[in-house]
Amino acid sequence: MTLPLKPLFFFSFVSLVSVSYSLLLPVTKDAATLQYVTQIHHGTPLVPIKLVLDLGGPFLWLDCSSGHVSSSNTPILCGSIQCLTAKTSDSGHGGGTSTCRLSPENTITGLAAPGELAEDMVAVEGSEMGSRFLFSCAPKPLLKGLANGTVGMLGLGRTRIALPSQLAASVGLHRKFAVCLSSSDGTVFLENEIARTDVSKSLMYTPLLPGQGPNSEGYFISVKSIRINSRGVSLGTITGGTRLSTVVPYTTMKRSVYDIFTKAYIKAAASMNITRVESMAPFGVCFRSESSEPAVPTIDLVLQSEMVKWRILGKNSMVRVSDEVMCLGFLDGGVDLGTAIVIGGHQLEDNLLEFDLSTSMLGFSSSLSTRESSCSELKLNSIFKGSL
Repeated sequence: MTLPLKPLFFFSFVSLVSVSYSLLLPVTKDAATLQYVTQIHHGTPLVPIKLVLDLGGPFLWLDCSSGHVSSSNTPILCGSIQCLTAKTSDSGHGGGTSTCRLSPENTITGLAAPGELAEDMVAVEGSEMGSRFLFSCAPKPLLKGLANGTVGMLGLGRTRIALPSQLAASVGLHRKFAVCLSSSDGTVFLENEIARTDVSKSLMYTPLLPGQGPNSEGYFISVKSIRINSRGVSLGTITGGTRLSTVVPYTTMKRSVYDIFTKAYIKAAASMNITRVESMAPFGVCFRSESSEPAVPTIDLVLQSEMVKWRILGKNSMVRVSDEVMCLGFLDGGVDLGTAIVIGGHQLEDNLLEFDLSTSMLGFSSSLSTRESSCSELKLNSIFKGSL
């Protein structure tokens, strides 16, 4: 059954600047896998499909054999402009007679498979019509490990064929988007004509660094140091950068960083009379707590200067594993972790993040709980009041 697309949104609230329209992706958290799932409309006729959201993913890939036959699906040939845009290994080969190859990766399992570049209609919530988008057709086995009911992954990374760039090119938007994840209902805002209010006006900004290694399409920032309850943690020089990820459930640190960080956190917790208890996998540090919102040490990620800090409060730093036990939601990534720190989904939740690809800047709010709000409560009209 084909569902109708939601029409353009028109809002008007007393004492608020009205919002003319918005393009967005609704995001829910899958409880079984801790993956963030979104929905787009795909093909002709347009039908809704669910995809796992990958913040640093290079493009959209999906299982094209899932049952829906689209009359507008078009394979892309080697040597074509589209193949060149995708920058695949087939960009200049094949003589225009064979299909351009674009190999997708399941970034949850780390498995990749041969795929083929194709073009079809895609629409997001807030648009009445679809636009033609490039994506990769992947084999069905690549879906293993993804949330139930999903048929692929939607990449928002820094490539010419990731969703933000393709959408900007097709409908004339700026290469900018905002993400607000939640343990329940979150949103990816794709429209640049959204009006701002106080929250987005108070964002702090830090440069987005060039991508590194196998995650070169992703989003990296520079964490100069870490403070716990305002006390500096002697980590030395943090090399390898810090990556933001929606496919890693919890912030993961290279072992050398993790060992120093957790030692300092345990000491700070003890000074607050928080009792440490036996660890519960996958977490390495756990504490006794019977309060729903216990007071715990505050973590500050110090970015380009002491004036620019990403503050992580208890809701984002701790994970409740039972009625009496909470655990520090930071994991040991071992000695071979590609980057020093990967900020995972739990720490990103209820933070408004604005990615400006044209200026390579990240705007961040830190926890919305300090404003008595959350991403699930975020209303488009009361958060934005100017151009994204």
